Amino acid sequence: VQLVESGGGSVQAGGSLNLSCTASGVASDNYAIGWFRQAPGKEREGVSIFSRRDGEIFLANAVKGRFTMSSDNAKNTVYLQMNSLKPEDTAVYYCVLDYHQALASSWYFEYEYDYWGQGTQVSVSS
Repeated sequence: VQLVESGGGSVQAGGSLNLSCTASGVASDNYAIGWFRQAPGKEREGVSIFSRRDGEIFLANAVKGRFTMSSDNAKNTVYLQMNSLKPEDTAVYYCVLDYHQALASSWYFEYEYDYWGQGTQVSVSS
C-alpha cells in the first residue's frame, strides 16, 4: 500500500485548506483510511477516519464543526476539508490506512494503522 498526500500549506487563522490522500495497492474493500496529525512537541493524534466497509466517518472533538471528511471510493481517495483553521491546527498531517473496520472505541489509536504517508505540513498563523 502506498499513500500519497497533497494539499498542505500555510494560511492565516480562519482560512481553509483541503487535504487529499490517494491509496494505491489496496487489496480489500475493508479498510480504514484517514488522518492523524503531530504538532511540534506533541504526540500524534487522530483527526478523522473513514471506514470504507460501512461508510462511517469519525472526527476528533477538536475539529468537529470545522473539518469535513469525504471519500471517492472509486479512486481510493479521501479528502479532508479544513475550515476555520486555528493556529493550534498547525501540524504535520499524516494519511493512514489499515485493513480493518474502524470502531468508535479505537479509531484514534495510532497503533491501529500499519500504513502511513510521508506527511504534509499545515501551518496556520494568527
